[in-house]
Amino acid sequence: MFLQTLINRILILGFMVLVGFSMAKSIQASSSLGFLLAIVSLVLGIYFIYLLQQLKAGREPEETT
Repeated sequence: MFLQTLINRILILGFMVLVGFSMAKSIQASSSLGFLLAIVSLVLGIYFIYLLQQLKAGREPEETT
């Protein structure tokens, strides 16, 4: 169980590092589209983590439609 938690945290950290790197490169290249896509990727990654926590707690994500 400890190994699975460690692997999950390493994957999340690696994803956040890659998003940060892409944000830095888009700023360096003055690419507003690249920066926007990096922000979208960051937000969706955070939302995915939120959904995983909801699933782990045994609750269904709330439907807003």
